[in-house]
Amino acid sequence: MSDKRKICAVITARPSYSRVKTALQAIKDHPELELQLVVAGSALLDRYGNAVDFIERDGFTINEKVFMVLEGENKTAMAKTTGLGLMELANVFYNLEPDAVLTIADRFETIATSIAAAYQNIPLIHLQGGEVTGNIDEKVRHANTKLADIHFVTSDDAKQRVIKMGEDPDYVYNTGCPSIDLAAEVVKNPSLDFDPFKKYGGVGQQFDYNNGYLVVMQHPVTTEYASAREDVLKTLRVIDELKVPTFWFWPNVDAGADGTSSGIRSYREHHDLEHIHFFKNMEPLDFLKLLKNSSCLIGNSSVGIRECSYLGVPVVNIGTRQNRRLRGNNVIDVMYTEEEIKEAITAQLNAPGNEQETIYGTGESGKQIADILSTIELRFHKTITY
Repeated sequence: MSDKRKICAVITARPSYSRVKTALQAIKDHPELELQLVVAGSALLDRYGNAVDFIERDGFTINEKVFMVLEGENKTAMAKTTGLGLMELANVFYNLEPDAVLTIADRFETIATSIAAAYQNIPLIHLQGGEVTGNIDEKVRHANTKLADIHFVTSDDAKQRVIKMGEDPDYVYNTGCPSIDLAAEVVKNPSLDFDPFKKYGGVGQQFDYNNGYLVVMQHPVTTEYASAREDVLKTLRVIDELKVPTFWFWPNVDAGADGTSSGIRSYREHHDLEHIHFFKNMEPLDFLKLLKNSSCLIGNSSVGIRECSYLGVPVVNIGTRQNRRLRGNNVIDVMYTEEEIKEAITAQLNAPGNEQETIYGTGESGKQIADILSTIELRFHKTITY
C-alpha cells in the first residue's frame, strides 16, 4: 500500500485545467505525492470543448468522471448543478479516500467540491483565492476560501486579502498562478507552430492570418445573464465592421451561455463572416501561442488579465466580469457600447507592444505547490485569526 500523500484535484471546466495543469504535473511527478484526478461539470461536455481529450493526451489518468451539468444555462440550473455536484463528489471522495482535495478559483461548481470535502473532514486546498471580480464568482471564491485549509494565491494583493478574511498566514502562500508556468514556456518558444484550422477544425471560413489577427473570448456575466445575447451582438457587430481576421472562442457554461451562443448563431446566419472562425477549445499551450501571436484579445476572460499580462498581449476587456481584478498595462477597459469597443480595439492595434509583467507569477508555480503539499501539516480544522 502506497504511503504517498494522496492529493485529489477536481477539474470542472476547460479553463480550470489550464489554470492548474503544471501543478497537476508537479504533483504527479513528486516522489512523496500521488495525484488523484476527478473531471466533472462542463469539462466533460463536447459543446463546451470537452477537456478530457486534452487531459488524457497530456498523460494524466482520470480516476473519476462526474456528470453533473443540468441543462438550461440559467441561474436555477447553476444552483441545481451545484447540488448535483455536491452529492456526486461526496461519494467520489468517500471512495477515493484522498489526504487532501484541491479546488480551483471561483466557478459555481467549485463550491460543491469544497463542501463535499470540508463536511467529510478532508483538508481542502484552494487555488486563486483572495481575488476580486465583482459578480457571483467573487462570492463563490471567498466562500471557497473560508472552507479551505491551505491557500495558494497568485499575488501579494490576494494574499493580504485572504489573511484579512481571518485565514492563518502560515497557511497562505503566494505561489503565483500555475497558468503563468505555461505562459513562460510559450515565451521561450513563441512561434505559432501549428495551423489552427487543420488541427482544431472549428466552424466558419478559413482565411490568411499571417498578417495579424484578433482573438475573441466573451462569456456571459452571471449577474447580468439576461443581457448576454445583446452584449455579444455588440461585439460581433464591431468585429464584423473591422474586417480583421478573427479567431472566436465559444462561451463557457455559466448562466446566460445560451443567450451568448444563440446570439452568435443568429448573427452568423444573417451575415457573411468571411474573416471570423469559431472554435470550442484548444490545448492550453496552443491557445497561449495563438494569443501570443495575436494583435489583440477582446472579451471578458480572465486570460486577458492574467496570462496576457505575462505574454505582453494587448487586451480590450469588456464589461464588469473582471471588475477590480489586478491588471497590467496591457488592458483597456470598456463597457458594452459599440463605439467604446471599436475605439479600444483600434487603439490597441495602433499601440506599441507591451512589456512582460509578472504580477501573477514568474513561471515556477506548479513545482512550488507540489513541494509545499509534500511537507505541510494537513489539517481540517482551523481557528479564525484576527
